[in-house]
Amino acid sequence: MDPSWDSSEKSGIAQPAPPPYQENQGYPNAGYPPQQYGQPIPQAPYPGQPPITVQPTVYVGPTPLANPLPDYLGYSIFTMLCCCLPLGIAALINSMSTRNANMSGQQQVAEKSSRMARILNHTAVGLGITFFVVYIIIVIFYVKRVH
Repeated sequence: MDPSWDSSEKSGIAQPAPPPYQENQGYPNAGYPPQQYGQPIPQAPYPGQPPITVQPTVYVGPTPLANPLPDYLGYSIFTMLCCCLPLGIAALINSMSTRNANMSGQQQVAEKSSRMARILNHTAVGLGITFFVVYIIIVIFYVKRVH
């Protein structure tokens, strides 16, 4: 015992003192009982207490959806780079949200995000095609006017 430790300063805590140390003479190998795998420990940790049984820990968290909804991630990247950047970015955000909801098992969030990503992607492709056609028409009229 450490001589610098003063037991009087711990006396106000109102906790019982630990049981006195007892040398266990029944086991030859330093207090560890010989046991086979799967056999219960024959002695409780303290007299009058039942033995402690420890079960293996199993994490049961949200499970991914059995049939995940499409996230349109590739479509979103295409529309962001080739058609309409602002709508493509919004579609990409919804695609990522769909993927996260699929992984965490949130069916309603996945449905909503998937539908919104598809709508934004279709709108971005429509705007991209429209701008491309209008640009070609303007270039044709400008070339005809110059010549």
